[in-house]
Amino acid sequence: MRISVFGMGNMGRALALRLLERGHAVTVWNRTPGKASEVVDAGAAEAPSPAEAARGTEAVLLSLADDQAVRDVMARLADLGSDPGGPVVADMSTVSPVTTRALVDLAPGGRFVAAPIVGGPQAVVAGQAVGLVGGERDLVDRLKPIWSDAFTARWYYCGGDPGGALTYKLLNNYLMMSGIAVLAEVVATGQAAELDEAILRDFLFEWPTIAPALHNRLDDLIGGDHRGWFTTPLGAKDVRLLAEVAESKGLELPIARLVEQRYEEAAGRGWSDSDITAVVELLREQRR
Repeated sequence: MRISVFGMGNMGRALALRLLERGHAVTVWNRTPGKASEVVDAGAAEAPSPAEAARGTEAVLLSLADDQAVRDVMARLADLGSDPGGPVVADMSTVSPVTTRALVDLAPGGRFVAAPIVGGPQAVVAGQAVGLVGGERDLVDRLKPIWSDAFTARWYYCGGDPGGALTYKLLNNYLMMSGIAVLAEVVATGQAAELDEAILRDFLFEWPTIAPALHNRLDDLIGGDHRGWFTTPLGAKDVRLLAEVAESKGLELPIARLVEQRYEEAAGRGWSDSDITAVVELLREQRR
């Protein structure tokens, strides 16, 4: 398929590389020039604007930082709406379900589906990420070659409401953010108690109370440099979005708001470009 990928952050680059490896023709665009060199070297074309990147393609995949970025880019695609054979826009960003539902009306010709990804960049490149796809079934089916190649592990059709796919994604991310925040307290307490670090590490890998998804970040919590890809502001943003979903349904999530606050505090104390594991540094600072 002829595909354009917007957003050359960690996830966008991984997605473009995966699709190139599977034989698709990929054109990329990024708001800040200079971030696409890796995918261009791998065979992608780079366009100077969203409209030029989307022209002549069958699908436009968005991998952007937040709600406003997605809305801004969608507005720049408005001129493509008059072409009934134009591309389907698939937003793979993690944004508010409210924004996602609004994008149906903003997308060219209403051709929009949500397709958030569960898994990090390495999983995407390896084809081991999971896709959560929501929107009109015929539009979803038009992009089946993308789902099959990008998500060889598996992908789920989450129904006709694209906001539902985002809600599933936010639930998953909340479990990750809260798990990391709690595990940071466990690690920091064990280190403060001067436990044998090797034994502590072995126990944390073996204990069934530790979710397997947290294992990838355990060594970084124990003594890493927090150079991972999921930054603390993004962690705070995702927890906030989940709390807002709950509040819109009359539910207060006090623990979620505390978790959100921890990541915001980490970002504000010099860890805004660091992985979510940097939340452990808030605890270490108490002992200095």
